[in-house]
Parts: sequence; C-alpha cells; structure tokens
Amino acid sequence: MAAPRVFVAGGTGYLGRAAAPPLLARGHRLTMLVRPGSERRVPAGVEAVAGNALDPAAYVHGPDDTLLLLVGTPHPAPWKGAQFEAVDFTAGRAAATALRTRPARHVVYLSVAHPAPSMHAYWQVRARVEALLAATKVPATFLRPWYVLGPGHRWAVLLQPLYWLAERVPASRDTARRLGLVTLPQMVAALVAAVEDPPASGTRAVEVPLIRAVRLADRT
Repeated sequence: MAAPRVFVAGGTGYLGRAAAPPLLARGHRLTMLVRPGSERRVPAGVEAVAGNALDPAAYVHGPDDTLLLLVGTPHPAPWKGAQFEAVDFTAGRAAATALRTRPARHVVYLSVAHPAPSMHAYWQVRARVEALLAATKVPATFLRPWYVLGPGHRWAVLLQPLYWLAERVPASRDTARRLGLVTLPQMVAALVAAVEDPPASGTRAVEVPLIRAVRLADRT
C-alpha cells in the first residue's frame, strides 16, 4: 500500500525546502501547491500542483492526506501587518474553507508562539487561523516556534545571552522558554514527527520546549 500523501502549501520556502528531503527519505509522498511558474523551485522527488494558496479550490488534498500548511510572509516584522492579513490569514482561511468540504486525515499548521509581548499582528493572525482550523474538526497539530535559526536567519543568535538570563528569573522564565529560539534541524524534526504522529482527534499544540526535545525514531 502506498504511503499517505503529504499535501504541502507554502513548501518552496525556508522550512518547506528543508523538510522535503527527510520526509521523502522516510517514505512519504509529497505534493506541493505552487504558484504557476514556480514549479522549478519544487525539490526533486516532489510532485508539483499549480495553484493559488489563497484560493480554497487549490487545495486538492484527499481524506487520507496530511495537509501541511507553511504559507507565510517571509522574514516577519512588526511593520508587515497588512501582509500578515493578506497572505498568512487569507491562506489559512482558504485551507480551513477547503477542509470543511474536503476533510483530510490530519492538518499540520506552522503557527507561532503566543501570546507574546511583541509582534502582535503576526501572532494574532496565526492564533485566528488556529481557531479556524480547529473549527473544521479535522485532527490538527499546531507547531509554535518563535524564531527558527538557520541559513539566512541567524540575527537572533545575538539574543541568546538575554534568553539565558531571562530563563533564570522566575518572573520571566515561562515567557523566555515559550519564545525561545529553535534551530532549523530541530524544527524540521518536529515537523516530521507531527506528520508521522497525528492526534486521534482534536488539536495538539507543540511549543518551543517540545520542538527542542523531538528525537525522530528510525524508520526501516
């Protein structure tokens, strides 16, 4: 029997391109929804489906598929509130609309840690999308990193001494841990683990401490 398919929206970006090789190596079948003309950005071994992630009709997943939602504004910043609404929220709403008429086996959504004392527009949009996805009743996993360190995304490493101090002060410890930094390999491992271990029902949130702790079992 063929492995269940993973249908990916937003897969040609930072995290999607990093996650594709290990998912393929572990036997998953990947299909990526890409804008027409962007098929060349799809990693080798992945099927491409041309479409607009902001349009519910583009989500051609099936009932046995995992729907992996990675659409988002590149390099989020406080002044990108309009883009968060136009891209991040609209794509999440489109996916939720599609799930209401075409349920999937499982939806994995790249959300963000919240609540947070900064980047309000960003995390509030992601929280609203979580609520829309939860309302579909499709089993869902919400991955909630704050910042993922990796190629082209390293400036936040300068904050590590501040995190070290904040985690040692009782009043700021929980916030510092929830908004902690994760590495790209840690994030990829958490994403793969989420795909491979869907909840039986309801929703599951994977926060930064759990993202850091994921260890993938070998698949033979």
